[in-house]
Amino acid sequence: MKSQRARTFIRLKKTVVLFLAFTFFSLNLPLHSPSVLAFDPAPIAPDTLGDQYLNEFYEFELSNEKPGELIRYREIMTNELNPGATSGFDILYASQDGLEVGKTVVVSGVLYLPDRRVEKAGWPLIVWSHGTVGIADQCAPSWSGRQEQDRRYLQVWLEAGFAVVASDYQGLGTKGTHPYLATRPAAYSNLDAIRAVVSEPSFDLSGQTILVGQSQGASAALATLGTVKDYAPTLSVMGAVLTGVPYFRPDAMVNLMQSRPKDRIDPMLGYNLLALTVVQMIDQEFFLEDYINSEFLEIAKSVQTTCHKDVKAKVIEAQLTYNNLFKRAPTAPLERAFSLFSYPSFSLPAPIFIGVGAKDRDTPVYMQAALAKTLCDNGTSVHAMLYPEYDHKSVVLPSATDSLMFVQSIMAGTLGSSDCGALPF
Repeated sequence: MKSQRARTFIRLKKTVVLFLAFTFFSLNLPLHSPSVLAFDPAPIAPDTLGDQYLNEFYEFELSNEKPGELIRYREIMTNELNPGATSGFDILYASQDGLEVGKTVVVSGVLYLPDRRVEKAGWPLIVWSHGTVGIADQCAPSWSGRQEQDRRYLQVWLEAGFAVVASDYQGLGTKGTHPYLATRPAAYSNLDAIRAVVSEPSFDLSGQTILVGQSQGASAALATLGTVKDYAPTLSVMGAVLTGVPYFRPDAMVNLMQSRPKDRIDPMLGYNLLALTVVQMIDQEFFLEDYINSEFLEIAKSVQTTCHKDVKAKVIEAQLTYNNLFKRAPTAPLERAFSLFSYPSFSLPAPIFIGVGAKDRDTPVYMQAALAKTLCDNGTSVHAMLYPEYDHKSVVLPSATDSLMFVQSIMAGTLGSSDCGALPF
């Protein structure tokens, strides 16, 4: 039963960008250019990481299910609905594995329906992409809940008459290792979530879809829009809304790295440990024991069973620094994992809105401006707003008014020209 869930909401995590900057530059990794990186089929290590039993709803053995097929759903109790929703459902659906070609996986998530009469054509759909929570199944937002800011933000969309579907992503809540930060698995999970819920007539969805994400979730949303033409071309994905969106360019990472000394206690090391789980997935000859000092191996392995906020607390309590955590830099394995974090395309088939907090220190203005310029240079219609008084986290709710206007203009066919000729930063 869903009432068995942990009641504490997951706090918003620091963006992955500082983590990546620290990991790849401190390890002297040769970084790729800003161009799009190719994906290679990745061998999966025989041992899965993060698997935990939640309850029977999340357990399902695939037979002939196809990606995008809704496997089952169950109604969410009224007292556990997101504000603004009149009903909601836990969902389980099939999706294409984003790392192993030809393999189908089971993915979990939720669907919220708005508290207003359905329009004749059905509700339009917001696809919410969540940020870092960890790789353990108990960290899946459909199970453990969402932080209050996310609940309030989703309320804005629900009260405007949008349904909201939110994937947990591949391997979170369900069997298999969650490929943390890998953009293709997140994109497939999102696109197959759309196909699954739109296919159920009782949900009354129109099929008109907008992608929305914050921080790591913004990266997932952007990757989803870049994947739709090749993976799910029949879907009506009309645009994307991004706040605090990262862009993994070498020059931006150099600047960020300067703020992270190797000899100081660093709570962000939890991100490094999560990244190493991706290496374990794609490199069967990689072993933590070869790179982590033995006295801290227990903390490093705890990411398999513990949510990120709790791993972060362990890092602080143990006074971990980069220098005392690592005995050897996992340079070559992490370089390969890095290619999985790239965007599939900068030439996108629909307009995007980028909300930028001028005080954002996690994904700074220059980083998001560089992404906007790259997208513009590749023909994407970019609409952007700069919010002088807000940072990485606090920009989300204040930007909602502009994001909503952007989306409503798309729906009405009245969206003006892009800001590519006069970006606000």
